[in-house]
Amino acid sequence: MSKIEKVILAYSGGLDTSVILKWLQVNHNYEVITVTADLGQEEDLDGVEPKALKTGASKAYIEDLREEFAKDYIFPMIRSGALYEGRYLLGTSVARPLISKRLVEIARAEGAQAIAHGATGKGNDQVRFELAVSALAPDLEIIAPWRTWDLMSRTALTEFATKHDIPLSSSSKQYSIDRNMLHCSFEGGELEDPWTEPGPNSYIMSVPIEKAPDTPEYITISFEKGDAVAVNDVKMTPAEIMVNLNKIAGKHGIGRIDMVENRFVGMKSRGVYETPGGTVLFAAHQDLEGICLDREVVATRATMLPRYAAAIYNGFWFSPEREAMQVMIDKMQEGVTGEVRLKLYKGTAWPVGRFSPNSLYCQDLATFEECATYDHKDAAGFIRLQGLRIRGYEQRTKKY
Repeated sequence: MSKIEKVILAYSGGLDTSVILKWLQVNHNYEVITVTADLGQEEDLDGVEPKALKTGASKAYIEDLREEFAKDYIFPMIRSGALYEGRYLLGTSVARPLISKRLVEIARAEGAQAIAHGATGKGNDQVRFELAVSALAPDLEIIAPWRTWDLMSRTALTEFATKHDIPLSSSSKQYSIDRNMLHCSFEGGELEDPWTEPGPNSYIMSVPIEKAPDTPEYITISFEKGDAVAVNDVKMTPAEIMVNLNKIAGKHGIGRIDMVENRFVGMKSRGVYETPGGTVLFAAHQDLEGICLDREVVATRATMLPRYAAAIYNGFWFSPEREAMQVMIDKMQEGVTGEVRLKLYKGTAWPVGRFSPNSLYCQDLATFEECATYDHKDAAGFIRLQGLRIRGYEQRTKKY
């Protein structure tokens, strides 16, 4: 184990990570370099670097990871069709491996011996950050102040910040919020009571249903090999697609869920998630698969989806099982090319039309009109064969 002299800190500029920055210096005499990731959270990051340097960082990185996030993390997950516990689109979970990857890259470039993060000892993020770093750079030390220091309340953090002249925001923080171009999550405040309705300040990316337009809007999303490539026939980059869909879907109040989930660490947690663009993209992709994917391919993938979603949620993005599942999923997506037309209205995205040059849908077979390519008599033999085991079971158990 090498002596720690230089630390790379995942830094947001908020109270927690600002205190951690100073704490690492005051308590351990470490040189600290901060890294702030721009994942499309639409926050003004201009003041983050000056604040980090003023608080004591020797260097401050502001990393634009928006296109990489959309292309290499969001889109592969959308191709999979995974939802955690059947509802959650994994907006926070899928961002952590990318942040961790960049932390490791900067640690290598700067010759640092450790990476520090501000995740608490109760949450999932500590696991996600540390498993990702362990996979990419097992030799690096990991520092998690929330598991070792005695600053265990917001009052204690504020007092430490005041003592060390750390600039404080004048606004009060009602929720613990995580935002990127895929979603915004809210925890804490009145949400800690599962019976209490979320307050009006828990809306950032989407409007309340009551404020959504009274007229539906139609959009078309184009796909190539499972990835969105255009919205309303306008070609866009992956990040541009996410930003565009967020604006369109958000104004219709789409993509908001309120749920109690099971954290990997063992406790239940209530959160509100806004995923407007991701929800529309997920619905369109799933609908296009309906005409492009073989029935047994869909069934085979369905068996692995809970494992795939759990791998992302629990921090195993850089694991052999997730990577192996991704290879199989991407093979399945080779024919998922085409367009889906959706109707957006009052919190819901309905697919109303779909087309693919690779469509497996045959109108001649599906029609209720006369069809020369199908003989109804063939169904009798099919049903008799399917009934063999049922008849045998009934004869054995009922003694007919």
